[in-house]
Formats: sequence, structure tokens, C-alpha cells
Amino acid sequence: MHTELLKSIVVVGGGTAGWMTAAALATALKGRYAIRVVESDEIGIVGVGEATIPMIQIFNKIVGINEAEFIKATQGTFKLGIEFVNWGRLGDRYMHGFGRIGQDLWTVRFEQYWLKMRSLGRAKPLEEYCVTRMASKANRFLPPQANVPNSPLNDIAYAYHFDASLYARFLRGFAEARGVVRTEGKIVQVSQREGDGHVDAVVLASGERVEGDLFIDCSGFRGLLIEQTLQTGYEDWTHWLPCDRALAVPCESAPVLTPYTRSTAHRAGWQWRIPLQHRTGNGHVYCSRFVSDDEAAATLLSNLDGKPLADPRPIRFTTGMRKRGWNKNVVAIGLASGFLEPLESTSIHLIQSSIQRLIDYFPDRGFNPVDIAEYNRQSRFEYERIRDFIILHYTLNQREDSEFWRACAHMSLPESLTHKIELYKAHGRMVRVDNELFTEFSWLQVFEGQNLVPEGYHPLVDLQPEESIGEYLESVRNVIIKCVDVMPDHQAFIDKHCKATPPVAKPAMA
Repeated sequence: MHTELLKSIVVVGGGTAGWMTAAALATALKGRYAIRVVESDEIGIVGVGEATIPMIQIFNKIVGINEAEFIKATQGTFKLGIEFVNWGRLGDRYMHGFGRIGQDLWTVRFEQYWLKMRSLGRAKPLEEYCVTRMASKANRFLPPQANVPNSPLNDIAYAYHFDASLYARFLRGFAEARGVVRTEGKIVQVSQREGDGHVDAVVLASGERVEGDLFIDCSGFRGLLIEQTLQTGYEDWTHWLPCDRALAVPCESAPVLTPYTRSTAHRAGWQWRIPLQHRTGNGHVYCSRFVSDDEAAATLLSNLDGKPLADPRPIRFTTGMRKRGWNKNVVAIGLASGFLEPLESTSIHLIQSSIQRLIDYFPDRGFNPVDIAEYNRQSRFEYERIRDFIILHYTLNQREDSEFWRACAHMSLPESLTHKIELYKAHGRMVRVDNELFTEFSWLQVFEGQNLVPEGYHPLVDLQPEESIGEYLESVRNVIIKCVDVMPDHQAFIDKHCKATPPVAKPAMA
């Protein structure tokens, strides 16, 4: 048996996707493959993905990134969840907190006992049984404490907020130190091999020809290799996720540094708020069929923590995914592979999971179609399941104040999402299929936060006396209160462990 190995890998495009890919491959491949990143300073990056989910800790650990150094270098903060404002009804607020809710004790899951007691008026709000949600409300943060086993303090799930451009710069230095070579230049031609159409080189404006065996397309929305060259095709999901534009703008920081992202629903879309050490990142994702660009900009600018630090930057997109993320010898990663709006902070995770899948199915020179097909199957499943979770936020609304929200509430849904909603409606049941990204805890918080009340609960709940269930819920709640009480303030934790150097002041806006 003989395997003919690849020799060279070319990453087309830098930014978060390109440098995450380069850093991960440089680590995983142990310097045995030549890795080259081709990027041009002339081509801007979208770079608004500043909020993450807990899986990024896995990426950082595998690559060998020190957390404190990473936070300092990227002006980062910690994230315990996402607060959603106005998503169910105007005035509603709820938190999608990371990690567990409650503590399982008897035959069925914790929330089933909570559902029964809530129906009897004997349960506190769901948030009071989740340590990350209560810590978020108190603006407190602490990483998991190994010295307190069997405690919520030992099981705190968290992620990060950071400056995406600084993150790419940090990863570039990390990758170059591990042998990755960066080539500055604008690609003006893509060369394909005769016979099978594989990409064999990209040609730069300087005339330099950069050859490779495997090409990673991190060129953003345009998909220079995967689409413009290989014409892979794109699956449009705007009939389910109609927002097609965004405006992004940084502003001065708020007085309190919150350990969570905020998503506020507006008349025809939503606004993100991401607190960093040196500024707050903001953006308005909206549907151009229901609101003008000028009105969207006005809404964004009137809902900032402080003075804007730049003019709003427009971004246009089509929600969906490439029909194949891997085509011939090209693998698309990041925006080149597809786009799901960052409502649940999945953009950087999709980069991370694509990299891991590529490592799992790393090819030899034969580029076996069976491996490629499995990579594409898994990619599609992941995109579709995240898509469903994002659609849930839109369709599960009771707003009557705008045509946009009424349309979202009555749109037809993917069968996979309808099944999850109906299953929860009946008895509060949820199922996680094939290790899909979002757990039952995540689905529960959106169902409950956006006012979907099940018709019943699991019948085996009634095996336990109501008084015992009440004592059980109260004991969980009291433990959460005590845990939050010992957690330090978020700002104080950062000041002590990972405070960044203040950035050099820029000239004031004209």
C-alpha cells in the first residue's frame, strides 16, 4: 500500500479565516508541508466577527495559544452568553447563556421538572438555574475552578469577544513562527490543470506564479477559487433568512464592561453590541426590502453606547452555502464557503470546524472522492442545523409592529426545524441529532425566552412528589446564587489577569 503525499498548501486570502487555517495546519502538520498564505493589502476583509462561542477554547488549546496573551493582543473580553432584546415581543429580554441549566437528579432532564413547577406557579425564572446567565446579569466572570468539583464553578462555559483584525494579526505572527510563508500580492489569474481542472497555481499582479497541491479558498464572499474559477454553485437561503445587508461601526466603550453580547431586534432586523477593552463593536443586520439603508444607519447610530469612532461600513451578503465546500483540490473556508448571519456568533466557529474537518479528511495526491463527499456531507449538515437555529429566533416572534416580523412569524420552515418545534410543543422534549452544534440547553433558552410554552411535560415527572421537586429546584437555585456571589467583577478580572495596552489614539473624525 502506497500513499503519495501532498507537498504544498496555498491559502488564498488572509483575515481571520486565512490565518486561523494557516496557524492550525502549521501546528497539525508539524512543518512537513510547505504552507503559503497569499493575501493583498489592497483587498479589505469583512472582519466584523468579534464574538465567539465556547468551542474556540478547543482551537486555542490545540494550536497552543496562551489565553492571557491572546486576550491582551486582541483587546479581548470574556463572554458568558448573548442577551436578546425585543425578539419575542417588544420589551422582552432573555439571555442565551452558555453551558448547563440546572442539575439532573432523577429520571428525566432538569427542565421537565421546571416546566411542571412553572405551570403550577412554583418555579423561578429559568435564568435563576443557570450560573452563566446569573453571572452575566451581575457583570461577573470566573473561568472554571478545578478545585471545586461537583459545583457550577467547575463547569463554567465561556467564550470571547475580540477585535477581529487584531486576532488575524496575532495568528499571523503565530503561524509565521511555525514556518508559514506570507506572500503579498493581488491574484490576477488562476491556472487550472488540463484534464481534471484542478487548480495548479495562482498568478500575481507581479507575474509571480504560486503553485500548490491543495488550495484553501479564504477569499471571502467572492470565492475566487471555489466559485469564480470552479463555478461550484451557491444555495440561497434568503427565503428563510431574509436579511441581506449590514452596517458595522465601532464606538466608545460603555462605563460597564459586560461579559455578554447583546442582540437587539429592530423594525426590520437586529443590532449587535460586542464590548471590547478599547471600544464597543456594533452593527445592524437588516432586510433591504423592509428598510432603507439611510434608516438602518440612523437606527444603528442612535443606539450606541457612545460616540462612533468611524463611519458605518456597509456589507452586502446572501445567506446560504456553497453547494460543495470542497471541490476538486480546493477547500473553501470562512465566507468563501457560505454565510449565516452572526446572530449566534457562529462565523468563527464555522471556520474552526471546517479546519478540523479538513484535518480529519486530509487528502493525499489522489484526492479520493469518497473523502471529499463525506467532508461535504458533514459541512452541509452543520450549516443546515445552525441555519435552523437562527431561523427559530425569527419565526418564534409575536411582534405585530412591523411587516418584517409578521412575515417571519408566518413563513414556511424547513422540515427539520418544524419537527423540533412540534416536539417541544407537545411535552417540552428536545433532541440533539448527530452531535449538532447547539445543545438542548440552547434550544430550551430560545423556546422559553421567546414565549413558546409546551402543552405538557414528560409524564415521568409525576413520579416525584411536588414538594420534593420544589426543594430540588430551590437547592439548585441557592447553589447558583452562592457561586455568583464569589465571582469577581468582569472588569476587575480582566484588569488583574489580562489587561491590554491601550491603543494609540487616532486623530478625531473630521
